[in-house]
Amino acid sequence: MFIDIVKVFIPTIVSFSIGILIAPVLSEYLIDLKMWKKSSVAKTMDGKEATITASLHNDGERKTPRMGGIVVWGSVLLTTLLFWTASYFFPNTAAGKLDFLSRNQTWLPLFTLIAGAICGAFDDYLVCRDRGTYSGGGLSAKTRLFFVFLLGLFGAWWFYFKLGVSSIYIPFFGNLALGWLFIPIFVLFIIGMYSGGIIDGVDGLSGGVFAIIYSAYAIIAYTQGQIDLAAYASVVAGALLAFLWYNIPPALFFASETGTMALTTSLVVLAFLTNSVAVLLIIAFLPIVTAASSLIQIASKKFRGKKVFIVAPLHNHFQAMGWSGAKVTMRYWILGVIFAILGLVINFLG
Repeated sequence: MFIDIVKVFIPTIVSFSIGILIAPVLSEYLIDLKMWKKSSVAKTMDGKEATITASLHNDGERKTPRMGGIVVWGSVLLTTLLFWTASYFFPNTAAGKLDFLSRNQTWLPLFTLIAGAICGAFDDYLVCRDRGTYSGGGLSAKTRLFFVFLLGLFGAWWFYFKLGVSSIYIPFFGNLALGWLFIPIFVLFIIGMYSGGIIDGVDGLSGGVFAIIYSAYAIIAYTQGQIDLAAYASVVAGALLAFLWYNIPPALFFASETGTMALTTSLVVLAFLTNSVAVLLIIAFLPIVTAASSLIQIASKKFRGKKVFIVAPLHNHFQAMGWSGAKVTMRYWILGVIFAILGLVINFLG
């Protein structure tokens, strides 16, 4: 029991410390390269002028660097490699026994994290070198979704054919056998969760929300005896807290695609590895409802000819109502904790 707790928390502290150290260096580097959007959003998804959104983001004048998500996945990767190296060269030492990289628990979520991070970083680079309209340049939405689709397809294949998983657990109901339908459902979850990455729109918002979500999954994995997976989720949370240290208002940088694509896709893998994907809908309710608000807005404008929200996604709606960015962030953090607790309770009781 004691060694398991140590194995979870020591790497988390290391991950946080690495993030705190590399963030200022990364920030200076990104500023030197002028890695920020050169203009605010000009058009909405339906091609109309995005005057409200442009006024809220003000990217052209603020000049806050993107690619801050490197702090998160970079800290996780360095922490993982540090303890793996210690285990390889000094297997009988205390540090060597803290290695949490394992084939059956952490290979897939770590792979997904890094794969998503690389694709997201490429998109961020293009965004900062282009003057775009809705997307601000970079890879098209279809291209990014196609990459996430392929990542989801690979993950579904791994679960279905390599791990023999073909069902999901529904609290208070039991295992729901899906057969081959497991594959499209997995892909649907990973695309849906990736869409929730648009929550990265206010200083401190995404960092706090995802830190809470990953902490909840660290608890779930730990109670299931998946200690390596619990350590991984906790290490991500630690890295997110380091990112958040510099992302609170005024943000030193944004997570952007290299952060959100990595975090959202890896999160889905975590949920399936812990067989708790049903409660992911509760624990990660805020990113999900954020994505849903944009879809509702688009559908309403197309079929009803009018908007449901002042502006989408939802956090921008609250800003347009007059809430300050700090108020939106703090209230989302509070709600994030509430939804995480609710999801944990349902997971344990169900």
